[in-house]
Amino acid sequence: MTPIIATINLQTIDWAIILGFFVIALGIGVYTSRQAGKSESDFFLGGRSMPWWLLGFSMVATTFSTDTPNFVTNIVREHGVASNWMWWSFLLTGMLTVFVYAKLWRRSGVTTDIEFYELRYSGKEAAFLRGFRAIYLGVFFNVIIMASVSLAAIKIGGVMLGLKPWECIVYAAAVTVIFSSMGGFKGVLLTDFLLFIMAMVGAFAAAYYALGHESVGGMAGMVEKLEANGMADKLSIFPSASDPAVYIGWFIIPLAVQWWSVWYPGAEPGGGGYLAQRMLAAKDEKHAVGATLFFNAAHYALRPWPWIIVALCSLLVYPDLDSIKAAFPQAENVGNDSAYSAMLTFLPAGWMGLVLTSLIAAYMSTISTHLNWGSSYIVNDFYLRFLKPSASQKELVWVGRLSTVLLMVIAGTVALFMEDAAKNFSLILQIGAGTGLLFILRWFWWRINAYSEITAMVASFVVALVFYFLPRFKLFADAPKDWAFTVGGYEFIRVTDAIVIDGQGQLVLGVFLTTIAWILVTLVTKPSDPETLRTFVQTINPAGKGWDQVKAAAEAEGQPIQPAEGRINLGQGVHAMSLGCAAVYSFLFATGYFVYGETKACLLFALVTIASSIALYFVWFKRNHSHESE
Repeated sequence: MTPIIATINLQTIDWAIILGFFVIALGIGVYTSRQAGKSESDFFLGGRSMPWWLLGFSMVATTFSTDTPNFVTNIVREHGVASNWMWWSFLLTGMLTVFVYAKLWRRSGVTTDIEFYELRYSGKEAAFLRGFRAIYLGVFFNVIIMASVSLAAIKIGGVMLGLKPWECIVYAAAVTVIFSSMGGFKGVLLTDFLLFIMAMVGAFAAAYYALGHESVGGMAGMVEKLEANGMADKLSIFPSASDPAVYIGWFIIPLAVQWWSVWYPGAEPGGGGYLAQRMLAAKDEKHAVGATLFFNAAHYALRPWPWIIVALCSLLVYPDLDSIKAAFPQAENVGNDSAYSAMLTFLPAGWMGLVLTSLIAAYMSTISTHLNWGSSYIVNDFYLRFLKPSASQKELVWVGRLSTVLLMVIAGTVALFMEDAAKNFSLILQIGAGTGLLFILRWFWWRINAYSEITAMVASFVVALVFYFLPRFKLFADAPKDWAFTVGGYEFIRVTDAIVIDGQGQLVLGVFLTTIAWILVTLVTKPSDPETLRTFVQTINPAGKGWDQVKAAAEAEGQPIQPAEGRINLGQGVHAMSLGCAAVYSFLFATGYFVYGETKACLLFALVTIASSIALYFVWFKRNHSHESE
């Protein structure tokens, strides 16, 4: 096959679209800078007066980062559409946050989710946890995420514009840092609204022109040619049950284990991170719930298929990695995730500028959110809490702006040493493996304390570190050879006479070890002091039986707890979660079968979407416009 040598010539209209977008983004930063500079609350939470729709758009825009289509393209090319279950499974986490945790976060009244530690726990260990997590998440973890997103900018810039890695970082970060440091949280939200629209238009345009490529021939042509070229398995939405290895690895384990056990930014069990920041910025509980519901529906039902279509089309245009390298000899660090950028080179003038702007928008949206979020930890939970409690509001804003710049410099530097989007995703999952159940239960079980969280954090990090430096981890030294087996991406492989855990199988072991560690520590250490626990119940009024002992002790002392808010209905929340998942998943499948031309399956899932949505309306929105008791 003769290699395709791609050439990209941006026309005047393309440059005009890109530069016009930069001017608008900077204008928003200037417009909101005055209000953002008033106080810490204005800079990081927009004065806690944000509407659900603006927060929801911001959540979706933030998680639509430049590396997301690259990541989806990578796994679809290597493992097929069904491999997306490794992140589709997080919808369960998202819907649990919508109908249970959004209200709880809004009631807490904290400025950051890290501040939550001293609301929930007591003693020096709680203070240590707050300070350490502020740096661990706000700097270390946050930098890894931003560097991963910047890696995608490097690959896009290298393929589409022929830029050097350092040039991509400098150009992509400059405008983002300026408007993020000027406009604060409100500037981020307003820009996110524009960025989301741009990003979605760009994603659909990319899919439209990918289908129109002569090697593809439209939707029907894509399906027919993939099947004719022996790649029919790439199209399957569900892993085949006839292959237990793939079925368990890509489908069962993510749905049975991963969604509740792993902490991942934007999909935290129990909420947290920048999603919690937006829930805390909402006008009230209803707006917090509305924002997270809109986010989950758009994130899982609306966005994936344009990226998947481009990825599938790329298999016909660039069937292997060598064909991509041959087409872009000037590009550095080319991988399967570069195929998305490669497919964009076929766009006509005008659309090229719009789609490239949409990718820049996606980058800016994610980076600006992470800069503001990470800076909020540094300012509120480290500088103000431990270094200078007497700092003025203006000083805190300026510390936030300075930390915004420094975080971007560090992240950009780290990005220059990264290689692969999928590897970064797996590393982040492994670091958070086993902590998820704790984040779910800490709201409902009084016995969990600061030592529980410290143990989970340390154990998950140590296990991730061991697996990172020992990628082939020996489980038994002299295991019988017939014990070895492989389960999809979760591999248990024999090396000589030893069974080792390789690949994502490490995730399952990490979950097990970390969960056992923090549960044991919880049971052998003292709980938080009674006064802290009672204040938490009075403020949050969580559901379930996990706080009965705290309430009983308070009543026995003649000081019964009188919560400020009504008790949430946990059963109703879980019921609504199930219906929400059914509606979103069905819409996702209906769209997929429409793309594949399978009308009956499309109509079936469309009906399930409608029925689930109607049921959800009556279960939640019809009955839950005020705080209810169980």
